Amino acid sequence: MLTLKNISRSYPQRGQVLKNLELNVEKGDTLAITGPSGSGKTTLLNIIGLLDQPESGELKFQGKELRGLTQDEAAQYRHNNIGFVFQDHLLLPYLSVIENIELPLLAASSESYNTEDLKEYISALMAKCGISELEKKLPHQISGGEAQRVTLVRALVNKPSLLLADEPTGSLDTGNADNLVNLLIEMNREYETTIITVIHSQNLANRMGRVFELKNGSLIPLK
Repeated sequence: MLTLKNISRSYPQRGQVLKNLELNVEKGDTLAITGPSGSGKTTLLNIIGLLDQPESGELKFQGKELRGLTQDEAAQYRHNNIGFVFQDHLLLPYLSVIENIELPLLAASSESYNTEDLKEYISALMAKCGISELEKKLPHQISGGEAQRVTLVRALVNKPSLLLADEPTGSLDTGNADNLVNLLIEMNREYETTIITVIHSQNLANRMGRVFELKNGSLIPLK
């Protein structure tokens, strides 16, 4: 599904953070990436999501080379294939929970969706994540754990084949962090969504199917 070969990336102030990095991801995989702060974990996710570009190497999704896409093509790739979950929930404060969830749909043609099917799908996602009763609430009226679950539903609303989660449990307490990882695993099983997550807790990381440490610019398999 996803192939990274000889991926390198450096920054003027930080030096080289990725060095000839290699990674192969199959459909339905669950991957956790660990490593110290500043090791390049977020950079790696941003490259996969085409929010950043490597200086060298190959980046292929379903056999298609992604380097060299125009901005419009990159945006279309993200919209059609990628869901993002970040440590900060990034919910718009003046929109309700359901309006925040439906935001990604604004970029799509209405003809691309069966309205009733989509409503049922969103309702099912919200029910699985335990946020059905929050539909009309504003972000400041819900807890941090609830906000992260809203973010997860929003990331899945376009039925992405690949979910990129960058420290999604970083701002959560132990119970909510465990619950969110449970939801990620459930979404993988239910919808066959491939998941790549950066996560600081080794215990939570070990619940993914494969675990890597990003060290000295390369991925070292731990599991």
